[in-house]
Amino acid sequence: MLVTHILGDCPGCGGKNRFGNVSVKGDHVLRGCMSCKYSTTVWLPEIRKKIVYLDQFFFSSAFRGGEQRFVDAAQRIRHVSDLQLLVIPFSSIHEDETHQWRGFGGKNKEALMEFIKATSGGHEFEPAYEVERAQIIRAFEAFLAGSSAEFELKESDAIKGNVHEWDDYFRIDVGVYFKDIELIRALKHQSVENLVGIFDRWRQSTNTFEQDVALEIRAAGKNYIDSYLEFVARIARGDSAALFNSPIMSNVVESMLHCLPKEMPPEESSQVITRFFVSDHFAQIPYQWLSARMFAKLNDMIRHGAFNDRESAQQRLSGFYYDVKHVATYAPYCDAFVMDKPMAALVADPRVALGDRYSVKVFSLNNWDELFTWLDAFETGMTAEHKAGLSAAYP
Repeated sequence: MLVTHILGDCPGCGGKNRFGNVSVKGDHVLRGCMSCKYSTTVWLPEIRKKIVYLDQFFFSSAFRGGEQRFVDAAQRIRHVSDLQLLVIPFSSIHEDETHQWRGFGGKNKEALMEFIKATSGGHEFEPAYEVERAQIIRAFEAFLAGSSAEFELKESDAIKGNVHEWDDYFRIDVGVYFKDIELIRALKHQSVENLVGIFDRWRQSTNTFEQDVALEIRAAGKNYIDSYLEFVARIARGDSAALFNSPIMSNVVESMLHCLPKEMPPEESSQVITRFFVSDHFAQIPYQWLSARMFAKLNDMIRHGAFNDRESAQQRLSGFYYDVKHVATYAPYCDAFVMDKPMAALVADPRVALGDRYSVKVFSLNNWDELFTWLDAFETGMTAEHKAGLSAAYP
């Protein structure tokens, strides 16, 4: 066997310094000998890790190393993660943002992505579009069954594998990034221009906050339907490229159709899906609930005088769509979320109330000391059983 940590002589063959830990397998340590077939299992205590999301600004700041407070926080978080007390998965949004970075000070996007993966210990969230789709399908199934519209979170919808296991000594990274970086960069720029372009209309609006939320959710539902109809129309015209370059969201309605009886007529299927997208079941989906309120909050800020200068607004809001997607997609599945100060202020608004609704702690530079206090509490609270597990798994 390939022994990773030598513990001493083999109890089987007596080989000197040939016996030790081979690997950690979730809930146990496999021990074996480099000379003979002797092996044994050491069982580890059950653990429940805290799930922490680090926004892109945190990873970028810690990686560049210009501000010691970010470096210190990253080191502290990794230490508590090594103690098997928390986990920091990375997401597809981290990948998208990282691969758009042009590099700075001799550092490049590949090194930044490796830093993110190393900090995360290789743990991943499901891609954002898969989380979005999973939420919609489960809400649609509840809608069809006549069940409550209240959405029940399932960790498996958002996180790959079981993160509540003891980490092995090595991680295998086979990830390859296939997306068109320049296209994503162009679409990001265009989306911000479009957003700022509607600010004049928002300033003239007399809608209430809840009316703006309703409009956002209605527009989201319409986008899913329109995207699917455009996909179908392209296929009908013989445009086979639609299978490869249509927006991912165009597949959502197609997935929903598989939830309906095969014998249901197309017109009735269309009516059922349309009713769902204007239902409370759709409005209660975490991604929709949060993103609608975050955009409504921005709308409210615009009406109260924020971002009056167009050029400045485009610069300051250049990452707004990504920030919303980070929070709306993954925050409901986390115990804590580290974000920048403007976004922390936005989600603290009582009408968004991220922390209260989804029981997630929000940390930013506004309460940086509280982040360290929160982390320290886990280490000081370790049980003797957990400490024994650490000693057995990571001598």
